[in-house]
Amino acid sequence: MSVTATTEAKRTARRERLTARRLVITLAILAVLVVSLAVIATAVGSERLSMASVTKILLAEMTGRAADVLPAHQIIVAEIRIPRILMAIVVGAALSVAGAAYQALLRNPLADPYILGVSTGAALGAILATIFAESLPVGRPVSAFIGAVITIAIVYALGQSRQGSSSSVRLILAGVIVNAFLSSSVIFLVTTAAGSRQRSVLSWLIGDLSGETRLLPVVALFIVAGAAVIYANARSLNLFMTGEEEALALGVEVERVKVTVYLAASLITGAAVAVSGVIGFVGLIIPHAIRLAGGSDNRLVIPGSALAGGAFLLLADTVARTVISPRELHIGVVTALIGAPVFIYLLRRTS
Repeated sequence: MSVTATTEAKRTARRERLTARRLVITLAILAVLVVSLAVIATAVGSERLSMASVTKILLAEMTGRAADVLPAHQIIVAEIRIPRILMAIVVGAALSVAGAAYQALLRNPLADPYILGVSTGAALGAILATIFAESLPVGRPVSAFIGAVITIAIVYALGQSRQGSSSSVRLILAGVIVNAFLSSSVIFLVTTAAGSRQRSVLSWLIGDLSGETRLLPVVALFIVAGAAVIYANARSLNLFMTGEEEALALGVEVERVKVTVYLAASLITGAAVAVSGVIGFVGLIIPHAIRLAGGSDNRLVIPGSALAGGAFLLLADTVARTVISPRELHIGVVTALIGAPVFIYLLRRTS
């Protein structure tokens, strides 16, 4: 029996061991998946286009030449669908990387920007910026980041025990409580808003990728910077998963890594929420799926989550645009329908 257990342990270790070849192959497969879904999403919608027309338009956009297609089709692809596709990829990557970071720090697969209340805190900051500082071009991303940082700081403080230690269960419960309070604050602000603004804010809160595309370059810059910081701490996060005391004994600067990763994850969450609204469960589903498929090494989980998260949210947005065409579902509805059963499964598995 011990020989069998030893053999199985060795197989698991080989499967978990990350090599450069496995990293490159996995990321290449995910990148191809993202590109393939992007091409399909460009063609489908309330106005269906042939792949030949899509190819002509894409080539025309890259070369600067006129495409031999209807002008209306070129407007649909170049000005509506491509910005939305890029938005879905960027936001999905941000939420997934943030989820992977929180799960590694808290050593809990239930950790997620939405469940911890960070997304709602960012939404509250963005709404306050919309009401009081709408003229500032980057007011929403900055305010959303501030809201996310304050929220995770409150959650972390509430998750501490009297002895000064914290557990992942306490932090998750603190996040749920803070999320409920912030949701009430958001509803209050939305209720006091004027008619047309109220409708737009409500639509944005449920998740909307068709809005603030003009902020996408700035938001993408914030997200890339935050994700790079998280990836630079991937080895330390691997050691964190064994416990903070063990990580400290192995030479990890525990407090520095915690503060750095919390801030970076809050930055990319705030940036994503500022343009897409509150989209739940992406940061819960994707990192867990990547760990199941490729192991728990964060040097793979973080970039893999970025690509898989972009592909997942792009697929969810395509479904939201087409399932009841010509009307649209809010993308937050689609992700919640998928994420809620996954959350229940993980909750039963970890309890």
